[in-house]
Amino acid sequence: MSGYSLFRIATLTKGITSNATTSLCRTNVFNRIQTCGYAKKVVAKGKGKGMVKDEHRGPDVCTDPVRLTSYAVGANILKQGDDPHLKPPDQYPEWLFQLNLGTPKKLQELESDTWEYWKRLRKENIWRFNRLHKGKKF
Repeated sequence: MSGYSLFRIATLTKGITSNATTSLCRTNVFNRIQTCGYAKKVVAKGKGKGMVKDEHRGPDVCTDPVRLTSYAVGANILKQGDDPHLKPPDQYPEWLFQLNLGTPKKLQELESDTWEYWKRLRKENIWRFNRLHKGKKF
């Protein structure tokens, strides 16, 4: 359909007499022919390249030192309610304060007859196997 209308515009411009104003008109018609065939840009309705992406914001960080020392901030997973109060240290079990929160112990530092030693040995062997087969193709 668009080819028919372009052909009709081209045939109409052939019959125009040649003077300065008609040649200007002729060039405008031919320029219009070239740009009319392009499709219009579709407005994005949902996710896509044309949409402005909203930045994902994390939860609000609490910086109040009194609240941080008296509540377990972030422990409440429900939408309603408040974070639980912290109890005095003598109401918690002893093993809680003996947990290793730093870097894990190396294989040489562990006893060879413990469960942690064999778990760590297995992990290191898996890591070694993965490093050796990283560049090999199937």
